[in-house]
Amino acid sequence: MAELTAAHTPSRTVRARPSGWLIASGIITFFVLAPVFALAAIALRGSGDMWPHLLAYVLPVALRDTAFLLIGVACVAGVIGVGTAWLVTAHTFAGRSFFDWALLLPLAVPTYIMAYASLDLMHPLGPVQGAIRFMLGIDSPADFRLPDIRSMWGAILLFGLVLYPYVYLTTRAMFLMQSACVIDVSRTLGASRMQSFFRVALPLARPAIAVGLSLVMMEALNDLGASDILGVRTLTVSIYSTWVNSSSLEGAAQIALVMLAIVVALVAWERYARRNQRFNAQAQRSRRIAPLPLKGGAALGAIIACAVPILFGFAAPALYLVNEACKVLMRSGFPRHTLTEAWHTITLATAATIVTVSLGLVLAYTARTLRGSLPPLLVRLGSVGYAIPGTVLAVGLLTPLAAMDNAVDGVMRQWFGFSTGLLLSGTIIALVYAYTVRFLAISAGGAEAGFQKIAPSLDAAARNLGENAGGVVKRIHLPLLRPALGGAALLVFVDSMKELSATLLLRPFNFETLATYVYAEASRGTYEDGSVAALMIVLVGLLPVAFLAKASRLPHAEGARAGSERISSGSAG
Repeated sequence: MAELTAAHTPSRTVRARPSGWLIASGIITFFVLAPVFALAAIALRGSGDMWPHLLAYVLPVALRDTAFLLIGVACVAGVIGVGTAWLVTAHTFAGRSFFDWALLLPLAVPTYIMAYASLDLMHPLGPVQGAIRFMLGIDSPADFRLPDIRSMWGAILLFGLVLYPYVYLTTRAMFLMQSACVIDVSRTLGASRMQSFFRVALPLARPAIAVGLSLVMMEALNDLGASDILGVRTLTVSIYSTWVNSSSLEGAAQIALVMLAIVVALVAWERYARRNQRFNAQAQRSRRIAPLPLKGGAALGAIIACAVPILFGFAAPALYLVNEACKVLMRSGFPRHTLTEAWHTITLATAATIVTVSLGLVLAYTARTLRGSLPPLLVRLGSVGYAIPGTVLAVGLLTPLAAMDNAVDGVMRQWFGFSTGLLLSGTIIALVYAYTVRFLAISAGGAEAGFQKIAPSLDAAARNLGENAGGVVKRIHLPLLRPALGGAALLVFVDSMKELSATLLLRPFNFETLATYVYAEASRGTYEDGSVAALMIVLVGLLPVAFLAKASRLPHAEGARAGSERISSGSAG
């Protein structure tokens, strides 16, 4: 989005207290980048005898499993996302208007909840295998048993079913913006509808597909709960086990640096793949592709292709959670501890949302009001946190938090004669810090998108009437930015509620959120006890899905691009 903002530079006239806004943005960027530099410093301290062990026994397995998982998930999510996007965009069939938005529903189910529900559903004594044995007339589970879902193939399938909406939304937006002329020309040259898709529509959509796939792979790489539950030893799981089980922060940091290098490579690949996206987007001014009616077997095939991802990616786990939650409520009533966990979750998410949206507004306003390359650069650097996995971020935060604690403690000892102890480390402040760094890209991107729709002449008029910079923001920008900031706040709030990796590593002692409680119950195998908390997370997760569905259903390609920008700026967790 920084490129689009930069396009308005010549018409900027507001230069209110540039040093103050620039300093504030610089401080925000410093605190965002501090965990990365601290991570490198921790890793360089060395881990003694731990590093040879990690290099020989941990990293090879972690790199292999991570590579297999990312490639497999990208293939599954890519096929489902691109295929369904083309079906609902280029064809009409029964239920198309429903599938158009319902294909986003799996975004409401976090990967760790999907794994938690699927293990119970696919258990040899569970409902799925029981139903299959009943239909086949088999009585004993020993006579018929499906492959164990707690495996690499199970993880790939589950991740793909949950994460394909990233590819679906960005690709569908590109298909909507493509001109029908290029398809018509290919048809007049003798290409079939299928050949036009593979030779014309698909190559033009490659930048959008790359954006979606990069988000899918970064989400899969960031995951801790599902990978651990399904027995896949990814880099994220290795970082967690090295830190928690082996008590080696340095070893965890060294693995985290390897993981960070993979993330940088994914981001670089995504940027390279969509380097010509602006050219493709010009097709939005042309006539849209006319949907082709499907009938008979073709229509039935399209319905099944769209219904299966919704069924297994959302409906099945959601119905399972509803069923298990009803059993818990009927047996023992509403679990009181869930209220405490919900309060912790809502409090954390609310605090993180307020801080994140406020800082994102500062970054975006700095880029709007100041000339030069530095303000847009600060926005980009301040947004890199979304690409940093939660476990990596947690490891990197320890040193900055400890340094601030020691500095405050030293001052208080010297001037007042008493120790303050740990004010930041192991507190909810550390969690809010982590959430802010992780999701600042969402608020900054949303604010930037909103600023692009506000004419710079409004700023100039307000300043000519004697209003200062703060007054311009309060009286002009905030009312006009309300929809954009509201959407960003919603996404930040829900993503903070679902965040698991950083929460597990940075939470205070005996402090549980809904996400950590669900993960703990799944780890113990007591799936039904976490069903109420898991259902609450899924229900709240439906809010951004509804928001994205509404944004993507606005008239023509404008709405499609709006939904795509929301998802690519960092939604879902």
